[in-house]
Amino acid sequence: MRVLGTPREACFGTATAIGLALAAGSAQADVTPADVWADWQGYLASSGYEVSGDENQSGDALTVSNITMSMAIPEEDATISVNMGEMTFTDNGDGTVSITLPASMPMNVSVESPDAEDFNVGLQYDTTGLEMTASGNPDDLLYNYSADEVAMILNDLTVEGETIDLGTVEFRIADVNGTTTMKIGNLRTSEQKMTTGPVNYTVDIDEPEGGGGEIMLKGQFAGMTVAANGAMPLEMDPANMGASIENGFDMDVTMSYSEGSTEFTLVDPPQTTEGTTSSDGGEITVALGGDGLTYDLSASNMNLNMAGGDIPLPVEVAFGTAAFNLTMPVAKSEEEQDFAMGLTLGDFTMSDMIWGIFDPTGQLPHDPATIDLDLTGTAKLFFDLLDPEQMEAAETGELGMPGELNTLDLNTLTVSAAGAELTGEGAFTFDNTDLETFNGMPAPDGSVDLRLTGANGLLDTLIAMGLVPEEQAMGVRMMMGMFAVPGDGEDTLTSTIEVKSDGQVLANGQRLR
Repeated sequence: MRVLGTPREACFGTATAIGLALAAGSAQADVTPADVWADWQGYLASSGYEVSGDENQSGDALTVSNITMSMAIPEEDATISVNMGEMTFTDNGDGTVSITLPASMPMNVSVESPDAEDFNVGLQYDTTGLEMTASGNPDDLLYNYSADEVAMILNDLTVEGETIDLGTVEFRIADVNGTTTMKIGNLRTSEQKMTTGPVNYTVDIDEPEGGGGEIMLKGQFAGMTVAANGAMPLEMDPANMGASIENGFDMDVTMSYSEGSTEFTLVDPPQTTEGTTSSDGGEITVALGGDGLTYDLSASNMNLNMAGGDIPLPVEVAFGTAAFNLTMPVAKSEEEQDFAMGLTLGDFTMSDMIWGIFDPTGQLPHDPATIDLDLTGTAKLFFDLLDPEQMEAAETGELGMPGELNTLDLNTLTVSAAGAELTGEGAFTFDNTDLETFNGMPAPDGSVDLRLTGANGLLDTLIAMGLVPEEQAMGVRMMMGMFAVPGDGEDTLTSTIEVKSDGQVLANGQRLR
């Protein structure tokens, strides 16, 4: 894994840097145009970019034109360059500085590599009603910014000197308001907050060379909020995030978005697939630092409608809740480190037309279905996942085992559908010195408690519908009888599965191994 290691990732870092430059506020000391421009350069330099520009001081205004940012990507043997227009920093005479951009600013992102195709992306950064000020002192700056609208538009794409007409790609964000604080000490730390009004996006891309294919996405959501905290070394190598984390790199970004919808069309001649999606909103969190890597995604009341192409009938499905989370260590450590993973697909429903395919007479309960899984545990890593040299050695097998699993907790397991429900919880520890008892797997020690309701009723219905033959159902019932005992309710089975470090496996006290 690399951070800011590919052209796409580097472009994302560039966009973040540009966002940091678009800011300002009030503080208790004076700041000059040169201070603000130096802070912007310093942030980019800390991120691994070389920055240049033509500076022209005229009265209270410092204008920087022909701004160029470039970064070498050694592992790709490539260089990424970003060329912008100009920015003007104006002393307001009260200790603050205004930052001005052209209403329409061209940007060019180019990637050159002797081992791959060179390409250039022409972008257009448009703003309406943009106001930005900076204040504070050179080592502690506060930025405030607002705009009626901010837009990013794809103008052209050139590959090996040949211009490719893709179509329309544009993102528009209305009613932007935000602040950024930037402090410099042993690390460069930042805190960002932003709110917006409606966000609209259009992606309408035609297949190059007249193939007839097309991808069209057009959507919007009512608004979003962004909160981000970060720290980075004053001199950072983006190609080696492992070393950067050791030196204090840390970032935590959370974006929340409100209700929205998307319509899409996928054309693959002679077929066309069309559909819509919608949701009541959601949240995305990404964090990376000494505590590891975290992804946390969630959305509520998601709906999907789709028809055409290879789909024999219209698809209408919905989730009340959809969520995924992952936390994992990324740095080598002799100590056990925490990890977690969770998945929730709650209150899943589908249209009666889909139900009618396999349940035409409506014998099955059409209750919403749910899958809910929550795992936590501890593990050790024997190398740094974000160190390129160690990753290369791991891929070739030079480092042996990448790590070891120490504990695993099943905090939640819920699977419910068609009138049946399985729930469970449990915990295990693992002896990594014993790889013989379980044929190469670290010997586990622990148990899991399971509860199944409605299973026999579901089997009876499936038999009546002709979907499950009687003899197969009998085999299933025998299997359940081996591993489970009757519970305290109607059509309820429970089971406690124990695994001992000496190799024993027991179900409800009865030895299976």
